[in-house]
Amino acid sequence: MAFERFKDYSQESRTFGARAMLAFMLVVVLVAVLIGRLYFLQVVQYDRYAAMSEDNRVHLQPVAPTRGLIYDRNGVLLAENRPSYSVTVLKEEVRDLEGTLEVLKELIPITESELERFDKRYRQRRRPFETVPVRFRLTEPEIARIAVNYHRLPGVQVEADLIRYYPYGEAVVHALGYVGRINEAELQRVEANNYAATHYIGKLGIEKFYEPQLHGEVGFQKVETNARGRVLRVLERVDPVPGDDLVLSLDLRLQQITERLINGRRASVVAIDPKTGGILALVSEPGYDPNLFVTGISTADYSALRDSPDLPLFNRALRGGYPPASTIKPLIALAALDSGTVSPSHTVWDPGFFTLSQGGRRYRDWKRGGHGRVDLNLALAQSCDVWFYDVGYRMGIDKMSDYLGRFGFGAVTSLDLPEAVPAVLPSKEWKRNARNRPWYPGDSVNLSIGQGFFVATPLQLATAATVLANRGKWVQPKLLQGVRTQGEKGDISIKMPTLDDAQPVPEDVTLKSDAYWQQVIKGMVDVMHGERGTARKAGKDAGYIIAGKTGTAQVVGIKKDERYDASKLSERNHDHALFLAFAPADDPQIAVAVVVENGGGGSSTAAPIARQVMDAWLLGIDPSEDPMEEEVLQEVEISR
Repeated sequence: MAFERFKDYSQESRTFGARAMLAFMLVVVLVAVLIGRLYFLQVVQYDRYAAMSEDNRVHLQPVAPTRGLIYDRNGVLLAENRPSYSVTVLKEEVRDLEGTLEVLKELIPITESELERFDKRYRQRRRPFETVPVRFRLTEPEIARIAVNYHRLPGVQVEADLIRYYPYGEAVVHALGYVGRINEAELQRVEANNYAATHYIGKLGIEKFYEPQLHGEVGFQKVETNARGRVLRVLERVDPVPGDDLVLSLDLRLQQITERLINGRRASVVAIDPKTGGILALVSEPGYDPNLFVTGISTADYSALRDSPDLPLFNRALRGGYPPASTIKPLIALAALDSGTVSPSHTVWDPGFFTLSQGGRRYRDWKRGGHGRVDLNLALAQSCDVWFYDVGYRMGIDKMSDYLGRFGFGAVTSLDLPEAVPAVLPSKEWKRNARNRPWYPGDSVNLSIGQGFFVATPLQLATAATVLANRGKWVQPKLLQGVRTQGEKGDISIKMPTLDDAQPVPEDVTLKSDAYWQQVIKGMVDVMHGERGTARKAGKDAGYIIAGKTGTAQVVGIKKDERYDASKLSERNHDHALFLAFAPADDPQIAVAVVVENGGGGSSTAAPIARQVMDAWLLGIDPSEDPMEEEVLQEVEISR
């Protein structure tokens, strides 16, 4: 009781009030700080944090453009894009790659070769957040199985894509080339931003040369994603610009007919329109299916192609080097006439051989007993070696090399064939650099009949035939006819694009007299239609006049006192059969070159193929429906 008397209730009340006020002020201050911080974050720093939030939720994705289509001259689709679904892996989202792949293998079949290719792509991935395909061309049931198991597959998604497809496969591969997965080296050569969403790039042929036109321009889209990185919706989109559609001068029907005519042999045929330079057919056999390379070829398939003795991957039309043999004799004749080396009436006596000096080495004619007295016309029609030995020796290498170069030998003169090679046009300088030896008169003798060091490609032979057909006027060999565009009213136009760093067109071949052209072409016509022409069987009953020249190129050397006997040689050592021609001779619509490896005689093997190719183009005849009568004129030596 005494204690209570001394208790000061008023003081306690004041103390409590002071403490309550202090607590209240503290709460007010804390609330003010929180409000201030909230204001700072929500108002002052709004733009910054809104952007950060947007980055976490919204992503900017590149959108690949649709690759342009490729048509033949008649509008037949040669290269298209087919929809395909692929299962892919995003490295940034995968926690356990091996475990994820094991789950995938439980859901869909995945081969070891597909896993090998995936592993290679995974290690060579080009940029962050780039998905890596595991398997292409999923079926609908496979897509469904993956979809219901997404919770077990972090970082795995099914993507829709357009995959390049070549409906005619092997028939056009050496002309079109193909596309394949873009690699790091290729990415360095293109504009990286424009290829941000592109997985494929032209690897060979037209697909490679016209990559800038076919590719298009990349687009972009803003997408909202969930915590797992899966797209929820598209917020904004800038559409990509599709690539240009290309129209080629190639005629698919002629291409397929030519392929059938080759009939499984190792051979090449190039046909050109002399008026435009457009390539009508470009065939190299054997070939391969380009679709194997689009999404990645298996090791087994690639090894089979690479190790084949028939070299299906090798483009014989553009890269095959062959002695042109007697196919160049018309050009040697023109050179001899125009250079003044011989007159148009020049004749030689052909005893069956030619010597540089009395008792010296004999350069044999294909005809053992010789042709007797030979003029220019007979020299071409009968492919008399001795006449050309004589004028080749008289001219010398400088003039021969100069004139042959004017017709496109020793250079790449085509517009859009990136695999084409210059081959070898010999000269004194070339031999000194390549062989460290001087040029000998005997070298000129050999060159005059297209042997020795001279090497040409089928494309170069067809190009020379085109210049001959045009009487010296150059038109550049090319596959592109133009870019195909469709107007608002549905009208289609085809226009040739402007190309940077285009190969220049060579100067026209001008001669001192037009009569030289007529005289040489008359000799080529007699090859096909003359009573003694080497290819008269191939020219028989043609509905038009053909100017042609046969050639048979030696593959292995023959001893001095021996004659060529195919029965004593393996098939791979048989002579190559060559032929070039154009028709109709007075108004050329087609120029053709044919090379059949180890085919024997040019007139018996190569000329009939060329005749049927010309029939198909000029007369619309399909030789598989109306085969030409097969008559063979036997050849026995190397130069015809």
